[in-house]
Amino acid sequence: MKELSPNWLTEGLIDFEYKKYILLAYLQGVKKEFCDKKLYPVFSDLLFHYKNLITLRNNKTLLHENFPKEISHADFEKLNIIYRELINDDHLMSELEEIMEFAVPHFENYLTEGKNIYEEVENCISITPIGLFSLNHEYGFLFFYVPPASEAKVYEYEITIFQNADEKYRGIHTHYLETVSKSRFETFESIKLSFVKKYVKYSNPAAYLIDSKIDYPFCESVFPIAKRMLVRHIHSQSS
Repeated sequence: MKELSPNWLTEGLIDFEYKKYILLAYLQGVKKEFCDKKLYPVFSDLLFHYKNLITLRNNKTLLHENFPKEISHADFEKLNIIYRELINDDHLMSELEEIMEFAVPHFENYLTEGKNIYEEVENCISITPIGLFSLNHEYGFLFFYVPPASEAKVYEYEITIFQNADEKYRGIHTHYLETVSKSRFETFESIKLSFVKKYVKYSNPAAYLIDSKIDYPFCESVFPIAKRMLVRHIHSQSS
């Protein structure tokens, strides 16, 4: 998919038709990903650009700081470059405002579409504990399964906690272990027991079966959404 530069609005030629072409080319790629039910990383990227755009539109100081600069004088002996800011050009500012007014609703429309796909995928995913209840949900195994498949992807996971100045956040670290075959007569409880014996670094690990009613793209949709759901689920169990 064609990527959009973080500074697409202010770098290069500041012209409405040119920027419109760049934006629509990017959104065409977003549309293709969404049509294939692929959410990540395109959905996060879309949100990143939208937030940047809103921030710049609402904050003239930031727009001023992000605006490209033109070399008006260079003292190569002192390695000193003096920049002349272009922000005072009324025509360029008018172009930028027109570009932003065009871009914002387009981003909002695609974000709405992305959120709808997210909810659609989320509603098809279920998370079920496997085997005996574990007192520690911070680490364990994840079994990804899409019926009626005969295989399941198995990951180990560990809940991580990081914080900024204000609050703590929960994240999840995962590591792929292997893909296992599952017969009609085999239970995930028995498969879990074999993994507990095989990967002895875990003591009484938790294990979850994550299945999807529909076979959505795994890496781009099911996996990232399921991880977010699991973090919420574990947080609710421990709070």
